[in-house]
Amino acid sequence: MVYEVHLGHPEVPTWLSVAVLAPLVALGLYRLGATRITLLDDGGKRSLQAGSARLPVEYIGAVEQIAARDKQLALGPNFDPAAYLVHRPWVAPMLRITVADPADPTPYWLFSVRRPERLRELLEQANSGPRE
Repeated sequence: MVYEVHLGHPEVPTWLSVAVLAPLVALGLYRLGATRITLLDDGGKRSLQAGSARLPVEYIGAVEQIAARDKQLALGPNFDPAAYLVHRPWVAPMLRITVADPADPTPYWLFSVRRPERLRELLEQANSGPRE
């Protein structure tokens, strides 16, 4: 991109193009890779959001933590193509959440998460009933 700017505007110093474009490219890459895993509470209706999909907590079945060493198996021979996947290679641990909705064709959600123990605790608390 710096070369393209230099071809179009040779009077602009190269260092200025680098100083402007490098942070913009870095920010763009960060935003593309910053998929959020969130537990939402919309007026008593709690749901898990991973990327752009939402799953109400009443349809969350078993929650299984997948260690970094087992990630290749979970994404390879043991992966169901109908599953919902949010994979970030730079985040090692994963969670597999069984979808307990019989009308949903998705058997489970599989997603990378930085603190799987904490999210698992929050999901179990959210699924156990109203919070104090």
